Amino acid sequence: MSRVETAGSAGAGDAGAGDAGSVAAGRAPAGSADVRRAPRPLWSLGLLRNEIGTTFRRWRTLALLAVLAAVPVLIGVAVKIETSGEGGGQGGSGGAAFVSQITNNGLFLVFTALAVTLPVFLPLAVGVVAGDSVAGEAHGGTLRYLLVAPAGRTRLLLVKYATTLTFCLVATLVVAVSALVTGALLFPVGEVTLLSGTTVPFAEGLLRALAIAVVVALSLVGVAAIGLFVSTLTNSGIAAMATTVGLLIVVQILDTIPQLHAIQPYLFSHHWLSFADVLREPVYWDQLQKNFGLQAVYAAVFGSAAWARFTARDVTA
Repeated sequence: MSRVETAGSAGAGDAGAGDAGSVAAGRAPAGSADVRRAPRPLWSLGLLRNEIGTTFRRWRTLALLAVLAAVPVLIGVAVKIETSGEGGGQGGSGGAAFVSQITNNGLFLVFTALAVTLPVFLPLAVGVVAGDSVAGEAHGGTLRYLLVAPAGRTRLLLVKYATTLTFCLVATLVVAVSALVTGALLFPVGEVTLLSGTTVPFAEGLLRALAIAVVVALSLVGVAAIGLFVSTLTNSGIAAMATTVGLLIVVQILDTIPQLHAIQPYLFSHHWLSFADVLREPVYWDQLQKNFGLQAVYAAVFGSAAWARFTARDVTA
């Protein structure tokens, strides 16, 4: 049974009960033109559950997750081969600072994989899912059928955004779990030496790795909102995905040009690598708070723009 048929059957059951109650009360049935029945909370949960299931059953989504899971494996194998017989890795700056610690503790592969995938792979995957969220429905001819059900445009848009945020979290956890398994298989694990020099038990290191995964997922909130907005502008899923990915590339380039330092703190990607501050004792919250605040601003601005566009849009497909 398709997603539209599932939604329709759920709505039909509620409609039957609603019509009977309306007739008993002397009102017009819910199907009449002058009565608009408000959607129920259980309907919203069902719609969200159905949307999440549909998204994660698509081959495109599974392929994106498979690519993300493969990145930590490739990094781990490369580090293992490079450091075999050389007595350890080489030092460096940025992400390389994590790489130099992988041979001593496989848990650092989690931090390295997230640092490698966050600037490119993770936001690209989120951009694809977010860009296709509304435009893909319009292109497939299912959008108007979803709007016929008692969900409403605002509620449907919120469900689409919540599904994209769910993908952000799942994609980040896929990278983290793949890196953790690969690191444990290829390298020793044990106590974790934080960036501040403090040594913590392995269990606490795992908790910090989970916290970092959540921080990375929250860092993608702005990209998800931008992709959702772009998706409301067109009926072509491919065009929406390409535009979202193009915007992401442009922002990444702007964030590397020294002459644009005045605007860089306001770019959604500027504070992405602040997750490294979770590996300090005590945790440095300054950059993390700036990152969360910036993502909230992008979510509010582009989420509002998506709502304004979608609620006023003439849906013909």
